[in-house]
Amino acid sequence: MPEAKIALLFDIDGTLIITDGAGAVSWKRAFDELYGVEADISSYSDTGMTDPVVARRTFLAVIGRDPTPTEFTRLIERRMYYLQESIQESAGYKVLPGVTELLPTLIEQGYLLGLTTGNLEAAAHIKLHRAHLNHFFSFGGYGSDSSSRTELTKVAMKRARVVSGADIAPSQFLAFGDTPSDVMAAHESGIECVGVASHKFSVAQLKASGADYVLDSLVDPLPL
Repeated sequence: MPEAKIALLFDIDGTLIITDGAGAVSWKRAFDELYGVEADISSYSDTGMTDPVVARRTFLAVIGRDPTPTEFTRLIERRMYYLQESIQESAGYKVLPGVTELLPTLIEQGYLLGLTTGNLEAAAHIKLHRAHLNHFFSFGGYGSDSSSRTELTKVAMKRARVVSGADIAPSQFLAFGDTPSDVMAAHESGIECVGVASHKFSVAQLKASGADYVLDSLVDPLPL
């Protein structure tokens, strides 16, 4: 008989919320202020990339070289500054269906909730703050922990064990994400993944990526 799930790991963008391009706006404003250039991160990055990778790839594309450590630090700081602004301004920012009802219910049922996201830790919490969702998550793995989605997922698992004070087996974790990258990272970390077809990828695409379970949205009953 499989062990009961204890810790649930959630991706942010496309799984819990949609910022309607606020992240891209913040990068654009940062590059414009610092270098006076147009920078559209969608031209230089793919779904599932971590923030540091996005920053370096975009910098190389629009400036023509890698950033120095000082330039990189300054770019990240300016991006964070503008992210707070762009998140609040975003007319299309929304919490995805089922999330507002689901998270408090899971807490009441005793599940430990964490984040697995390519966002830097500070960026993740800026994005969740507008919807008042931060307080549900006591740990996480972030783009500031690793450029690898798999490795940051393993970091989240390690932190879940620290927070819980117990040795949580991989079979007791369950990840939720809206992209094939989330599915791959979960499987490479030794845990199951629920594909949530709430944004860019369909149920069929998530099934094809190998998701253990697929939901149309977080309104659907969870496989717990």
